Amino acid sequence: MTKIIRFFIPPKQWRLAAILVSGALIGIVMYAFYASNAISYLSDDPKTCVNCHIMAPEYTTWRHSSHKEVATCNDCHVPHNNVVNKYFFKAKDGMRHAYVFTARAEPQTIFIREEGKHVVQNNCIRCHNKLISNAKLEVQTMDYNEHFKGRFCWECHREVPHGRVNSLSSVPNARVPLPSSPVPDWMKELTEENK
Repeated sequence: MTKIIRFFIPPKQWRLAAILVSGALIGIVMYAFYASNAISYLSDDPKTCVNCHIMAPEYTTWRHSSHKEVATCNDCHVPHNNVVNKYFFKAKDGMRHAYVFTARAEPQTIFIREEGKHVVQNNCIRCHNKLISNAKLEVQTMDYNEHFKGRFCWECHREVPHGRVNSLSSVPNARVPLPSSPVPDWMKELTEENK
């Protein structure tokens, strides 16, 4: 164990440089967390999802759906089987989203990935379990059990909760909350004085 620790301690002539470089890297990482409002991604607030402009149609269509009153984005799009899996999935998905948007590789039309489809399906069943196991409905609906064999809920329930969102132009006049500016007030004041 001490060999591993010694490996990371630089020779005396390099310690000052190592401290400065480490401090600069830590500072850059801390500023990136601050500028990206990374702490907000730990919450369940749907406004967090529109930090990326491409999510505006999804946010707006959800906001005008019946799900708005009972479910947030994370209620549907994140696993709820345990806390570790929930935050691991959020972190993994968040890192992928951060990469895609930083690299400007976001698609015009967003499609859910295969892993996400299964998470959403499980959450549909989790929330609507009483409806699915309703004996009256089972008797009244022809081929009731066929509904649940190899199909996703949204294959029939296409309008829930996002409607037919297929591009950024699907809700052209959508009002979405804008993320706050990461620029500190003192820096804004400096730039306004120089005008």
